Amino acid sequence: MKPTHFLPALAAFVLPLAAQPETQDATITGELRQWHKVTLTFDGPEASETGTDPNPFTDFDFRVTFTHQNGDVSYTVPGYFAADGDAAETSAEEGDQWRVHFSPDRTGRWDYEVDCRRGEAIIASEADRADAIIEPLLHGKKGSFTIEESDKAAPDFRARGRLAYVGKHHLRFLGDQSYFLKAGADAPETLLAYADFDGTKALKPKVPLKTWEPHVRDWKEGDPVWQKDKGKGLIGALNYLSAQGMNSFSFLPYNVDGDGSNVWPFTGPRDKLHYDCSKLDQWAVVFDHATARGLHLHFKMQENEIDDNRKGLGDKKGKIEASLDGGELEIERKLYCRELIARFGHALALNWNLGEENTQIVAELKPMATFIRELDPYDHPIVLHTYPNQQDRRYTPFLGKDTLTGLSLQNPWNQVHSLTAKWRRESAKAGHPWVCANDEQNPAGLGVPPDPGYPGKTEAPYSIDDIRKLTLWGNLMAGGAGVEYYFGYQLAQNDLLAEDWRSREMSWKYARIALEFFRDAEIPFEEMTCRDELIGNPRNDNSKFCLARAGGPYLVYLPDGGSTSIRLPEGKFKLAWFNPRTGETSAAKPLEGRKLEAPDKDDWLAVIRP
Repeated sequence: MKPTHFLPALAAFVLPLAAQPETQDATITGELRQWHKVTLTFDGPEASETGTDPNPFTDFDFRVTFTHQNGDVSYTVPGYFAADGDAAETSAEEGDQWRVHFSPDRTGRWDYEVDCRRGEAIIASEADRADAIIEPLLHGKKGSFTIEESDKAAPDFRARGRLAYVGKHHLRFLGDQSYFLKAGADAPETLLAYADFDGTKALKPKVPLKTWEPHVRDWKEGDPVWQKDKGKGLIGALNYLSAQGMNSFSFLPYNVDGDGSNVWPFTGPRDKLHYDCSKLDQWAVVFDHATARGLHLHFKMQENEIDDNRKGLGDKKGKIEASLDGGELEIERKLYCRELIARFGHALALNWNLGEENTQIVAELKPMATFIRELDPYDHPIVLHTYPNQQDRRYTPFLGKDTLTGLSLQNPWNQVHSLTAKWRRESAKAGHPWVCANDEQNPAGLGVPPDPGYPGKTEAPYSIDDIRKLTLWGNLMAGGAGVEYYFGYQLAQNDLLAEDWRSREMSWKYARIALEFFRDAEIPFEEMTCRDELIGNPRNDNSKFCLARAGGPYLVYLPDGGSTSIRLPEGKFKLAWFNPRTGETSAAKPLEGRKLEAPDKDDWLAVIRP
């Protein structure tokens, strides 16, 4: 059930009195505060993660409905089999613990009630639920608990609330009501191929598991670990990314028979109906830490090589065993979506990307997106990624429909501005605005190069300054939602093998400067559109960019300095120059005439206000 009459409440920053569960049919853990993860664990039927009679993943439909005391909003949240309830530490495969996670959006009392039914492959058919056997150990359990205000501060997302699609070209936090621009890492796609996770191994000798050793030093006392000292490298990597001012990263939860072939959520690489409880609990430790550090989770749900067994975009099926249901929405794909939503859907800032470089046909993608939308109690954004030369074919059928909330764009690094502007414009014209991020930069072998002087191969026919100008600012000035940086496979710390995010430290710096500008200068970017025609660039080429709101402010980006004229309405305006390389802004002065002259031949941003 989706929330009804939802009224988002502001997150607060006062320390509340401790809240205690009012009844305890469930063991309730977590801080009982608004936007925080609240976990309910129930005693239920004994099961094994490798079991077949019954299979605890396919043969139990376990849901919990949470209703606010006012009675005007409720959420039905899918739960999951949790082995012994402490699998991250014990590596347990069996047990009688069943679990659900909830992130309440309001303070006050919440009542819960369990609905659990049992039947062979019951999760595959909603129609089968009505006649299914009631599971007596779980069904009908009830209780309540009281939620107080959050005590967190930014960048912790629990200070900001859930990130939501609100019918605009940018996502909005439902707590503090602020809008979101992102910057972060699109590499490595094999982020979860981590030696410290249970049941994780490399199936390709040239793509080994990661230790994240370069970031062990970024782990801090008090940060999470599991099994005494595991997890420090990856937890430290997230600390580093957050400390650089970044707020997003992406990863594949499943890539068997893809480029990496070293990440899967199952008990075995191709056992698609049994899930590894301890591994997924360990993933959860990492994802929850990301939320606390203000890092958006970009779930790339499937690898191109295994998305539907198809050859290109034709109708001929291949023979890739790893593909979920051969691309159809049947039990494997439904279970996969369900487990991800049940275990991680409480996270406040995430999107479900239907697939990296996706080649599924519309008849496969639409049912998958609809299933996710109906099952995810929080309506997290749903996006789609595909090849640059297939965008018209893949994206156009979804224009004007609510299947997608946005696009994860892959483009040549120097075409970001024009193509971001195109899809933002086309979606607005169709009546359903898309949130358009640039998440992969071609050419695939090069992507975003390492910093000059970083060990290993760093040479590319363009520089990180070019990336700053035409990728980062190219997206933002087109009215885009931000960027994630892809690392080319030919260069040091590439998309499959990267373990050191310091390899792109200068690029993180430039992205941080951009995000801080929009925040600190209080730029209403969510109300602004690409208006390159005001500065004589109606084709949206790379010569100069303009982002504007009628009447102001007007932002004009000059990648190589120089001058331009701008069409402004009658009235007086002030001009300041922002330096995208240092973050410095000049004092605002009255704008004389309608011509802008940059301070030098480097890139500059003119900030024009009434």
